Amino acid sequence: MIDMTDAKTIVVLGATGQQGGSVVAALRADGWAVRAVVRDPSGRRARSLSAAGVETVRGDLGDPESLRAAFAGAHGVFSVQPNSGQAESEVTDEDEVRFGTAVADIAQHCGVAHLVYSSAVTAGSTTGVGHLDTKNRVEAHIRNLDIAGTVVRPATFMELLVTPGTGLARGHLSFLMRPDQAMQFIAVRDIGRIVAAVFGAPGRYVGRTMEIAGDALTGSDLAEQLTRAAGRPIGYTRLPTTPEQNEVLGRLAALVDDGRLAGNANLDALRTEFPSLLRFDQWLAGPGAGLLDRALRSTDTGIAPR
Repeated sequence: MIDMTDAKTIVVLGATGQQGGSVVAALRADGWAVRAVVRDPSGRRARSLSAAGVETVRGDLGDPESLRAAFAGAHGVFSVQPNSGQAESEVTDEDEVRFGTAVADIAQHCGVAHLVYSSAVTAGSTTGVGHLDTKNRVEAHIRNLDIAGTVVRPATFMELLVTPGTGLARGHLSFLMRPDQAMQFIAVRDIGRIVAAVFGAPGRYVGRTMEIAGDALTGSDLAEQLTRAAGRPIGYTRLPTTPEQNEVLGRLAALVDDGRLAGNANLDALRTEFPSLLRFDQWLAGPGAGLLDRALRSTDTGIAPR
């Protein structure tokens, strides 16, 4: 933890979203001054950040001048972009790459001491899935810059397992792995805590690319732990992934099968380095309890998001 009277400023992108919000909370808890780049400082979430002591500045990923103004005098930048793979997203794959590379370029131009980029576990290879390969392209660009950087590659969010579309309200979970196949997951809260630790110890983390996760579970493990937390039976089956049903889900399932999306983080080493990492059962009993309750009561009968 740093001295609040000598707090350096970390700029956080996506501060009103899941990852950025978790980073803001963790940085504030560690004593950093935080500057959140938001599209609308008068919005509800931006006003909540201001009330919590966070500086909010107007900025847009498509407006380089606004980013230059936001990064001026900052010690660090946390970079995360809207995911082009979300069904409701208006961001294309090319937009995501353009935004991610622009953030890195401007951070270098502004003399930022430490850039932390949130990527994906599949980065480092070409997958053929556009919204995953965007991260690989941004990573490659950052490595060619003269800036001290750290890349974190979060596993699949635990939060995705309890979205309404996964089927929990009907007593069933469908996801990407087979019942006997392990896949790694991380609580969004823990992404923030890891990123705060990275900013706090640049000598240890600059230049590193880190896969991060908090737990590894099979489909059967998920059913067992959800059954216990829900107090009623929850079954598990793999999502239907034939091309006729959903081409993207089929590609994602294939990436789980070949290990690239299943995750390869060293969980024992991570838990030694970051002791507060949550396992799935701990998350269900803590930060995820409200989300699970809402999912169990949902009337949404769709399938899991991409």
